[in-house]
Amino acid sequence: MSALETNFIRNFDLQIRRSSEMVGQSPALKVALDQARLVAATDSTVLILGETGTGKELIARGIHSMSDRADRPFVKVNCAAIPLDLLESELFGHEKGAFTGANVQRSGRFEIAHGGTLFLDEIGDLPLASQPKLLRVLQEGEFERLGSSRTQRVDVRLIAATHRDLKAMARSNEFRSDLYYRLSVFPVTLPPLRERRDDIVPLIWHFVEVFSRRLGKTITCVPHETLLSLTAHDWPGNIRELQNVIERAVILSENGVFPDLQDQLCTLPLPSPAAPPALRYCERDLIVNTLRESNWVVGGVRGAAMKLGLKRTTLIARMKRMGIESERQRRQPGPDLWMDTAARASTGASPATLPGAPARSGSNSAASLN
Repeated sequence: MSALETNFIRNFDLQIRRSSEMVGQSPALKVALDQARLVAATDSTVLILGETGTGKELIARGIHSMSDRADRPFVKVNCAAIPLDLLESELFGHEKGAFTGANVQRSGRFEIAHGGTLFLDEIGDLPLASQPKLLRVLQEGEFERLGSSRTQRVDVRLIAATHRDLKAMARSNEFRSDLYYRLSVFPVTLPPLRERRDDIVPLIWHFVEVFSRRLGKTITCVPHETLLSLTAHDWPGNIRELQNVIERAVILSENGVFPDLQDQLCTLPLPSPAAPPALRYCERDLIVNTLRESNWVVGGVRGAAMKLGLKRTTLIARMKRMGIESERQRRQPGPDLWMDTAARASTGASPATLPGAPARSGSNSAASLN
């Protein structure tokens, strides 16, 4: 790798990680950043996919700032925040008198972004009536203002983002398929926070530092149980939700200690007080202790997966990744045996417990595996 390439990567990472939302070193995040870094040096259209609160605008700004258009405008349009009858005027502009209330000529966002980057957030909410005009700009680089017959030419790099499944929308004719293919030249998918659990603790401490400084407080302790519950939470609002929870906790903190956040999160089982305090093992501790509380049953209504809010297969995969199975000396059962009695009865499976679990009396003992 040349010195120029190394410097480009370093600068891109700096631009992206200036925002708190990109704290972390998880493999899922690294994949997304690597893809964004690759496309930043090109002029290709980018489609950023991801749930609300995952940092799509941040990635778009990072791509722009490391492109050849960095010294030109970066213009953002939230397609979901503009009334449908005004969206076309917002994008393409209008002439004086083009419609009621158009008292002056107005340039649209495409004209304002000329030479730079236009970021269309929530592109999945763009009405079907406006999509042909957007497709024409992407294909030919030209359009007309509302109320004008004069063709405008623009040089704009387009970055779009959405939390919707555009491919499924195209199949059901809710989104133009030709526009979808034109937008998805280079898709970048941002992982939800629940798939970046290794990044949650670093994010917590980052936000603690940010809001402590902003609010003039000093936080010296975040209880281990709190870290475990925050790590186990699924965070449907992703990093934005985590940020809001930490800000609220800093406000409520007293004597440098975090408050109890259980009432603000989904109820999840906590590990026993004997759990090791090392933060990097908090998720592993949570899983192990939940398995113990569930008598090493993974699936079913009384299994550890249900208590943790995870799919059975997801929990089994994490147990394998964390080496939890290797701690047990007995032979491994098949995944279909990892369920509680009620679940086994509904499927006709024979009773069994996980290896390493305490033997049950009667027919439900571990000997049933023989």
